[in-house]
Amino acid sequence: MTKQEQLMEYNIQDIIEYMVKDLMVEYDKAMDLFYNSQTFDKLTDVETGLYLESSAYVYGLFQDERNFGNLIQTEI
Repeated sequence: MTKQEQLMEYNIQDIIEYMVKDLMVEYDKAMDLFYNSQTFDKLTDVETGLYLESSAYVYGLFQDERNFGNLIQTEI
């Protein structure tokens, strides 16, 4: 596993934990929601560099995506 993949995985694990606590959903549901999001697609795309950001930052993007229906960050 590359360092990039490790950073992505750490972010994903943290975000799933945030979702379980904040949304009060089971892990399976949290994983389904996140894995099917635009945020996940951007996080796992090495070209965006999003994997270098903190998991809290990426989770904020995910929350915005859920609230507004799409990613609203223009830098990605």
